[in-house]
Amino acid sequence: MAKNLHTDLAPDISVVKPHFLFAAIGLLVLGILMVFTSSDFAGIYYNHRMLAVTHTAVLGWLMMLVFGSLYQLIPVVFETSLYSEKLAKFTFWFTAFSIVFLVYTFWIGDYTRLLPYAATLMYLSLFFFVFNVGMSYKNARIKNIKSVFILAAVGWLFLAETEGLLMALNFKYNFYATSHVQHLQGHALMGLIGFFVMMIFGVGTTLIPMFLISHQLNESYLYKTFYLINGGLAGLILSKYFFPNKYLYFLFWVIIIIGVIYYFFYIYDSYKKRMKKHLDVGMKYTMLSLVFLLIPMILSLIMILLPQNPELNRWGQVLALLFGLSMIFGFFTTIALGQTYKTLPFIIWLEKYQHLVGKYHTPLPRELYSEKVAGIQFYFYMSFLILLLAGILLQNLLILKIATLLFLIVGILYNFNVWKMFFHDSEQYINKREKEILNK
Repeated sequence: MAKNLHTDLAPDISVVKPHFLFAAIGLLVLGILMVFTSSDFAGIYYNHRMLAVTHTAVLGWLMMLVFGSLYQLIPVVFETSLYSEKLAKFTFWFTAFSIVFLVYTFWIGDYTRLLPYAATLMYLSLFFFVFNVGMSYKNARIKNIKSVFILAAVGWLFLAETEGLLMALNFKYNFYATSHVQHLQGHALMGLIGFFVMMIFGVGTTLIPMFLISHQLNESYLYKTFYLINGGLAGLILSKYFFPNKYLYFLFWVIIIIGVIYYFFYIYDSYKKRMKKHLDVGMKYTMLSLVFLLIPMILSLIMILLPQNPELNRWGQVLALLFGLSMIFGFFTTIALGQTYKTLPFIIWLEKYQHLVGKYHTPLPRELYSEKVAGIQFYFYMSFLILLLAGILLQNLLILKIATLLFLIVGILYNFNVWKMFFHDSEQYINKREKEILNK
């Protein structure tokens, strides 16, 4: 399987590794910010500190991880080399600075002086990424449904970030005639559904069957998933901006949900035909993430059908917060944690041991990190999710404080394993194994 993640067209390891390291630090920073803002989880979801937490999660943690993973996977999915490794390295540093600047701007609530500049830098950094992936796709030898998922995700990222930039400029120049919250919802939907869901589904069509070792899958499910989710999301966005009607919202959400269900069919087909019967901690995360995706699917329909009653407005805000958090933590972060333990060990192993295969006894990729720590992290994370959702529903500050502390522990354990992999000493391992063999 390591071979499947690496081809002669793969980018240099120096392109990929910094993204995983930044993402790990981003997860730890996210945990710290959540501890400081635990009481805000019982308030409105668009106050400036919650926006800082949200953008740390989606940009500093999840997006950086996606960028690093995609750079490694482009040669596998597109069967071509990355268009420009130099541009990818430049984009990393530009994006890293932009994320820190943007999160800081939200944290201090400076919407008129700093936010337009921070958002402009963020927009430019994401444009460089979109351009690099788009040119790579242009040179692709294979343009199948899996690669189209990724291309569509990149397109939605461009639209989401364009809306984000316009909202930031609107704080200063005030040119929007409609509600700012309406544009925030459109920005969130294009980012969460359009970019992250489409990207995860696209990458998952390659990685999940690879790690389950399953073949001869029914790809017709993927075509239905692609057209239904993209069509439903496009209809939802257009109706939000131009034809606001809750029945139209409901119709388009149902179309999106049917698309997701078809993706479940594809994953179930892969699971049913798998040759690898035992699920390691990485695949447990992955399978659970798909179950957690059911939560925002159900919440979205409840929010739309909720009567427009002032007495229920508070519950509408709670449901909106639950929807966003169940997407970011229930689905995205769960699958990101799982796939880190599947992809990063292979990437590090290839760097440190590929040239030693056949010469010495080399470790398995999973031996580069502590499976015990990963297992403990899994249970802390499940406890965090349960308490976070319960704390928001009950509006209980103590439960929310405990939940955020558990998440901080998850971030610490995750960083322990990531840094353990990054600083794995192959020479020391080889010498130790050679001594053990000689002693026998």
